[in-house]
Amino acid sequence: MTDPWVALEPGADPAERVRVLRRAHDAFTAAGTVPRPVRSVVADSWRRSARAGVGPDGTASVELTDADLGTYRSEHPLTRVMPLFRELMGTFAADGNHLLAVCDAHGRLLWVEGHPATRRQAERMNFVPGARWAETSVGTNAPGTAVALDRPVQVFAAEHFIRRVQPWTCAAAPVHDPRTGRVLGAVDITGGDGLAHPHSLAFVQAVARAAESHLALLAPARPETDPPRLTVLGRDEAWLAAGGRRLRLSRRHSEILVLLARHPEGLTGDELLCAVYEDESVTPVTLRAELARLRGVLGPGLVASRPYRLTVPVESDIAVVERRLAAGAVTAAVAAYSGPPLPASQAPAVVRLRSRLADGLRAALIAGRDPDLLADWAHAPWGEEDLDVWRALASARPTAAVRARLAALESELAAPASWTRG
Repeated sequence: MTDPWVALEPGADPAERVRVLRRAHDAFTAAGTVPRPVRSVVADSWRRSARAGVGPDGTASVELTDADLGTYRSEHPLTRVMPLFRELMGTFAADGNHLLAVCDAHGRLLWVEGHPATRRQAERMNFVPGARWAETSVGTNAPGTAVALDRPVQVFAAEHFIRRVQPWTCAAAPVHDPRTGRVLGAVDITGGDGLAHPHSLAFVQAVARAAESHLALLAPARPETDPPRLTVLGRDEAWLAAGGRRLRLSRRHSEILVLLARHPEGLTGDELLCAVYEDESVTPVTLRAELARLRGVLGPGLVASRPYRLTVPVESDIAVVERRLAAGAVTAAVAAYSGPPLPASQAPAVVRLRSRLADGLRAALIAGRDPDLLADWAHAPWGEEDLDVWRALASARPTAAVRARLAALESELAAPASWTRG
């Protein structure tokens, strides 16, 4: 299998590669189908770009200027590693007619530095500080796609979705908060064909890791101050990492904590009662007793009353999937989805949440028609009898095995109706 991060194989003719990619790009924008020469990471990104409404002749918009940009940069965590970026990449960028760029987690460029002539050329396509280069705004590009996927990305020439960017080549890697793992943004190197070598991606990835190590030294991880994290997907009983401890919660406590984490504004007793208990005869006394036991497990201070709420934000793996899905990063969302949240729970609000999350993922998979992602879902325990996904997979990858499984599934699902009519 070809390395998905290598934009151009060593020894290949860049000009011929560009011609092939431009023909593929034109075919996609005309008919919505991706020809075979396009790497899967690029093809997926093109599809997300099209679904987001990005046009191939569009341009980036500048969202932050002057004082607003200066204030935002001064408060951003990546400010602390800009000296490191300049030390490791500044000379390389200037000597090679390249640009060093750093964006935030929303794809907004915070810094663009490097060779003056290259900067002037980049300004013509709004590759400037304050401009939004998120994948959902300008389509496939290394910093925006790296943030969307939360992984290193190299984009060569006509692999860019917007035509005016296609003379450029770039490589970017996300930078994470070393304590929480949250994406802070991405570091990028942008220039000409000289960056098409695989070493460019390895270089920028090494710089990103160095930045994370530097951030860890500036603010050492302290387990007692790490924000609580809730692991729910694929589990009947959640795990909570908080205060240096890892707690396994009961099913009921898991349900309560999932719902409170999703409602930072809090829930009244009646709201929480209806959300947790399917039996309408359950009284508020039962809920108060359950919350008292939950406080005993978690320790004082995390759950407040009137309304019931969490006193600190609690991150959950559900929220990670939802954010990636909302950003159009379907591959990353599916990768983070390890199963339905609290699959055995019958709490009404959890049942609705479970259904919404699965429906959102399924809809994105069916719309995207990526055979690999569809196959992953169809062969997972939660997708084995998903008729719509199997039909989409049979359309995208009509192998004998897939068609046979679809036929069997359609027969199984039709059998009860036939028996009833008889």
